[in-house]
Amino acid sequence: MDQATEQAYQARIAELEQLVAQLTAQVAELSAQVARLSKNSSNSSKPPSSDIVKPPKPPAPGGGKRHIGGQPGHQRHERTPFPPDQIDQIKDYRLDRCPDCGAHLQLKTRESPRTLQQVELPETPLVVTEHRAHSAWCPHCRRTHYAPLPPEVERAGLVGPRLSALVAWLKGAGHCSFSTTARFCRDVLGLSLSLGQLAKVIGKASVAMAPAYEALANRLPKEPHLNVDETGHKENGHGLWTWVYRARRYALFKIDPSRGSEVLIETLGREFAGVLGCDYFSAYRKYMDESEVLVQFCLAHLIREVKFLADLPDPVTANYGRRLLAELRNLFHVIHRRETRESGRFQRALEHARDRVLKVGKRAPPRREAENLAERFRRHGREYFRFITTPGIEPTNNLAEQAIRFVVQDRHVTQGTRSPRGRRWCERIWTAAATCAQQHRSVFEYLHQTIIANFAGCPTPSLLPTGP
Repeated sequence: MDQATEQAYQARIAELEQLVAQLTAQVAELSAQVARLSKNSSNSSKPPSSDIVKPPKPPAPGGGKRHIGGQPGHQRHERTPFPPDQIDQIKDYRLDRCPDCGAHLQLKTRESPRTLQQVELPETPLVVTEHRAHSAWCPHCRRTHYAPLPPEVERAGLVGPRLSALVAWLKGAGHCSFSTTARFCRDVLGLSLSLGQLAKVIGKASVAMAPAYEALANRLPKEPHLNVDETGHKENGHGLWTWVYRARRYALFKIDPSRGSEVLIETLGREFAGVLGCDYFSAYRKYMDESEVLVQFCLAHLIREVKFLADLPDPVTANYGRRLLAELRNLFHVIHRRETRESGRFQRALEHARDRVLKVGKRAPPRREAENLAERFRRHGREYFRFITTPGIEPTNNLAEQAIRFVVQDRHVTQGTRSPRGRRWCERIWTAAATCAQQHRSVFEYLHQTIIANFAGCPTPSLLPTGP
């Protein structure tokens, strides 16, 4: 082979090596893009509903197909019967002759009868009351005067307080639209109410809840622990944001045009002395830096992001993610053994496990995704583990996410609001519904008592937590 041919081969080999290197880099980049596009609820903050292909359900115990209904070995659950004071009428049924042979039967007085309790709606569940203000003539001033109606009757108008509470429950806690609420009143109650009349009822209920809502808003900055989250809200096609502040015994919702840290400053102030549980969104980091607030970032979000790194095709990045996952598993292994260790030893083991997670997290390979996470560990790593040194803090932001799920469900039905007045209604009814659920109270009864108090000009029932 002459020298010219050898040089041509070498040039071709160099050209092919360069092409292979370019294609290898391109494949790596495309693989990373595929991994990013393949994020699901297990390795990112995406909701489970976004999973296009869901994993198959685990097989039933024993290998056979699971049948509908109660499973063998499960404890049977039966409804508690109504007590005697809640029974409106009793119907007795007796046999005179034997159904088999026709002989006369003797009544067994010492044996309790077999009972079946049945609940039914009355045919007309409404009571219509006509309030008459009679007139009287005054011969002295020569004028006709009418007897005054009770103030609570005047304020209620056509719809009384209990029916007003039902309309408010359907519209707010029941996720019903105005049209659905109108159909329910017409078809079930036999009462035709216009959409305008229903809007007036909702407006009165919103006004009635205002003092209780403001009392909770004033209480927020004094809470030792708060979990916060936000989600989108539409108003006449414009994008707003619904914020939820979840305390131990109540939750408060606030709709605002902004998703920035100024909302937190307006609601909690610059000197909030509690611990804020949240995700890693920039508004919370800015609020933390500006106001020196103690923060617990959501550990569940961090774990999902680490899982994403462990699933990437790049072996170096994936190895970094797997090492981090191993240390996080060790951390939870220590947490789950809390009951088996003396408190001092448990705390030291927990802090040691945390330090190992931080050490591995800060030492990332020279890869973009890994380095981004490592920088987070360097800047805010300890904010993911504040629950270790601060009693009463949840390591995740699940409390706020659970509370805001109700709002997301309502958003699918109502498609948002149309005015600031509707915005205030949503804030107040969502707050009342979530808080009553946390305090194991009936939302309907709270609405009923609140509307009665408002019509009568009495103080509004409080939503502030009482007792431990």
